Amino acid sequence: MKKRTFLKAAGATALASILATGALAADVTLRMHQFLPAGANVPKNILQPWADKIMAESGGRIEIQHFPAMQLGGTPPQLIDQVIDGVADIVWTVSGYTPGRFPRAEVFELPFTMTDAGKMSEAYWKLAEETMMDDDFKDFKVLGLWVHGPGVIHSADPIESVGDLNGVKLRAPTRVTNKLFENLGATPVGMPVPAIPEALSKGVVDATIIPWEVVGALKVAELVENHTEFPGNALYTTTFIFAMNKDKYNALPDDLKKVLDDNSGLNFSIFAGTQMQADDAGPRAFADERGNNIITLTPEQAAEWEAAAAPTVDQWIAEMSEKGIDGAALIARASELTPK
Repeated sequence: MKKRTFLKAAGATALASILATGALAADVTLRMHQFLPAGANVPKNILQPWADKIMAESGGRIEIQHFPAMQLGGTPPQLIDQVIDGVADIVWTVSGYTPGRFPRAEVFELPFTMTDAGKMSEAYWKLAEETMMDDDFKDFKVLGLWVHGPGVIHSADPIESVGDLNGVKLRAPTRVTNKLFENLGATPVGMPVPAIPEALSKGVVDATIIPWEVVGALKVAELVENHTEFPGNALYTTTFIFAMNKDKYNALPDDLKKVLDDNSGLNFSIFAGTQMQADDAGPRAFADERGNNIITLTPEQAAEWEAAAAPTVDQWIAEMSEKGIDGAALIARASELTPK
């Protein structure tokens, strides 16, 4: 699937036609809420094109109002409850912003398990259909599930070996990544992604882990000059949830439900993960052009990190066992579902 085919080919043209002919007022208005500025890559290249396509294919009967950067109020960790409670009709959020709430999704955040975001997003959706929809995700309608591209360390001082993390205050996005970096010797500091620029500029943290694609929107390459990449399997990734209020969805007529269903699910999740990884290129090129220090570890250097990260996986399996979840089986099944 070509990255523009899914969301843009017919949608933009049809929407323009609707707007040009002065379509009747929408039957349904949906408020879409998320934590990044509208100009960031995910809102610009995934969420808003999806909303435009829904509006177009519904013949203007569905209107989606996009509220970026938490404009409906609250904080990013509150987004999932906002969609459950109906404060927002649709949200995009990080599953790990509510630590421990979606334990099965954490299998995709374990270190050194992700190479391709599109392929892992496919596995995420399929595993969710098998194990999460009627359990972890039962309180909302799931529209999409995906992961971002390879996670990168962005730091004030160069980081090459595990030992370089000693004493480093590092922002990590989720419970799993916080545990990982604690085990690696850093001092993890949890915070939502919009808080990163201020935290870096004020010295609250010395480093952060985020994919390249969001570096531009947060101006991270202008706040720190060192960036550590890993060859092969990524150090980490983050799982996302794109969800709709269940009552709002169930109240729709069948033909409008079909519009949403046709543009959600497996193919949309693959598209979104693929798009996020493709959007890594621009911010990385910007950092390179600035003369920032982009460190790409050798396979031998990465092997040290992978060995040091192994206890995090063992700890996670033990934690899942305490919850009555077979973590080792989840890891094996996630691997089976990931296209090779």
